[in-house]
Amino acid sequence: MSINKQILVTAFILLASIVYFGIYDIDLVLQDSFYNFQTHHWILAWYAEPYKFIFYDGAKRFLILFAVTLLIGSLLFRKKAFVQEYKKGIIIILLSAIFVPSIVGVLKNHTNMPCPKNEIRYGGVYPRTAVWESYPSDFKKPHVKCWPAGHASGGFALLSLFFLFKRKRNRFIGLGIGLFAGWSMGLYKMLIGDHFLSHTVLTMILAWLIILLIVKILSIRENNEA
Repeated sequence: MSINKQILVTAFILLASIVYFGIYDIDLVLQDSFYNFQTHHWILAWYAEPYKFIFYDGAKRFLILFAVTLLIGSLLFRKKAFVQEYKKGIIIILLSAIFVPSIVGVLKNHTNMPCPKNEIRYGGVYPRTAVWESYPSDFKKPHVKCWPAGHASGGFALLSLFFLFKRKRNRFIGLGIGLFAGWSMGLYKMLIGDHFLSHTVLTMILAWLIILLIVKILSIRENNEA
């Protein structure tokens, strides 16, 4: 499938997923299994260690360290044949590490969607709502920033590893690393009541769409320079 078709298909899947999760209650069905309605506690406390360090603080630090190391290494050894061979893939990874979390962060700031822990069903004060809906006119509460999943976006940015390698097997290993990183971080946030399943799913699809757009823009740039 051409990159243009991949972008169109991914964009359609993203829009269809937003509508699907906004209409159906699959989020609630799954999230109910992570919440104890008797004790009013999530299956995992946000401060519980070593989970917080592994899946939150540690994961964030690792991703930042990985991106910084990759950037410095590619600059220091930019004339080496190995770096030249994988130059485009390295650029895709670095741009993805910047733009995937940044774009997700911008969306979080503007969508005003609550986390599970903020909703009435789980002891909060926010009503259940779809992203395209407004709160009741008499509902006056602070702006919340829970949609899509910001923390998992850093992990899903590693889906860009797919474009680093040449061999098909290695490409799918890279894709698997991105999926594992994003979903391990996303699942942790679901277990502590910070995100619904849909938040993580949509972040994954959006991350892939952003990565495809980065690949497309770089390809256009290459063709113009040729």
